[in-house]
Amino acid sequence: MPDGAIEPKKGRKFDQVLAGARSVFLSDGFEGASVDDIAKAAGVSKATLYSYFPDKRFLFLQVAKAECCAQAERAIATIDMNAPVHEVLYQAAREIGDFITSEFGMRVFRVCVGEGARFPELGQQFYESGPLLVRDRLTEYFDLAISKGEMQIDDCALAADQFNELCRADLFPRMIFNMTDTFTDAEKHRVAQGAVEVFLAKYGK
Repeated sequence: MPDGAIEPKKGRKFDQVLAGARSVFLSDGFEGASVDDIAKAAGVSKATLYSYFPDKRFLFLQVAKAECCAQAERAIATIDMNAPVHEVLYQAAREIGDFITSEFGMRVFRVCVGEGARFPELGQQFYESGPLLVRDRLTEYFDLAISKGEMQIDDCALAADQFNELCRADLFPRMIFNMTDTFTDAEKHRVAQGAVEVFLAKYGK
């Protein structure tokens, strides 16, 4: 079986297969998604699909990795790192909250948790392309803010983890325990604003 360390073969229809798989995984979940349905949604033959991805688990892993990386890159691109520190942190908090409460974010997390015992590389891949990537980007920003005299942090990696957890307050527990699948903009604003205020009370200058 392939694992997260193996890179898939790229080709002309690679992105087409990923897009089709994403739509099927979103609508049917991991267990409900069939290779036949994915091939049909992608507009390719099963032989073509298998030439890129040897099994459904590996395909899901690559879909999750691509989506998480794309979300992170979009978030980074929309944040003005030269804005006042509270604005940068609020934008980052909203991006984190928007992703974990998005349809894809909720589905991919639940699948990784549900399949984690049988396929631990799913969780590892999700962590490396999601939370770990967020931590790295936050750490880079904290280093910049420290150099500008805007923040005072001794352990940037720990601070990044703490900020990430603050941004998930209330939202994440309700999502993981299936209490709700929808969150209002006001709810996400409340959590993001609170995260920034608490974080700057500790690390702001």
